[in-house]
Amino acid sequence: MKVFLPLLFLPALLSGQAPFTPPDYLDHRKAYIWSEGTRMAAELFSPQSQAGKKLPTILMSHGWGGVVANLRPDAVAFARAGYLAVAFDYRGWGASDSRVILTGPPPAERPNNRFTAAVQEVREVVDPIDQTTDLLNALHWVQGEPRCDVTRIGLWGSSYSGGHVVYAAARDPRVKALVSQVGSLDSSSRERGLAYQEATQRARGEIGYPAPAAPTPVIQNGRQVGMLRGAPIRHKMLYYAPVLDTGRAPQCAMLFVIAENEELFDNRDHALRAYQLAKGPKKLVTIPQITHYGVYREARQEAQKLAVEWFDKHLATSPE
Repeated sequence: MKVFLPLLFLPALLSGQAPFTPPDYLDHRKAYIWSEGTRMAAELFSPQSQAGKKLPTILMSHGWGGVVANLRPDAVAFARAGYLAVAFDYRGWGASDSRVILTGPPPAERPNNRFTAAVQEVREVVDPIDQTTDLLNALHWVQGEPRCDVTRIGLWGSSYSGGHVVYAAARDPRVKALVSQVGSLDSSSRERGLAYQEATQRARGEIGYPAPAAPTPVIQNGRQVGMLRGAPIRHKMLYYAPVLDTGRAPQCAMLFVIAENEELFDNRDHALRAYQLAKGPKKLVTIPQITHYGVYREARQEAQKLAVEWFDKHLATSPE
């Protein structure tokens, strides 16, 4: 019997596990990436057999409600295939620090622009503009990693980050290849009336940010099909449509992997449309007989194999 574990519960389960122990053939270390003054937690995976060598690099980003721990099996697969794999938590998620906001007025005296005040963390909210900023800053950070071959950088994003990687590639020509796995690539039409209402209330100080771990129902065709950890900042989603960005990154080879029985959104409005608009090397693969979460369960090895083959084709050889 297959047990369905919505992404709402995955971080909680993983947080109770024993510390991660990498395979003997891999090097693994932790690092910090700074995004607009806030530290993000990252983990690096690389093959011990290639110690000291520059490697093609895959920068990985998690989906809605995910954390780095969810990505470790995929990072291990990429490192085993000869890549430097870097996964990170967005600000306010997992082991990363959070942005903070004042909960009251600052003191009158602020020498050197420093002061002590009560603040609130902004944790476990889903803001695509903040998250894509984090991804772009992680891309800047990896350029300074000694093991990274800066001429061979790829992005891998799953679920909501399947759109983020397209957004980033359209804005940074250093990205040579990407894999968008069960990607959601357009939030711009999401609950427009409620989004504007919340934006006005937040701008006027009438509401704050949602509490951590606020569950968000997923509605498709008028019915609830899932529950996600993390609350959306809806008005930011109105500005986010990476499905339209694929044509802006002709330098980037794009692989779109979709689930045949995707239940969280309509693939025709997301990966299928993005694939049609892409102008560079591209490929679309449908994994049969799975739903959205199948890429983390029964089809995980198949999805890893598809990604490795794509990166091998477009990143493994140094450009002349």
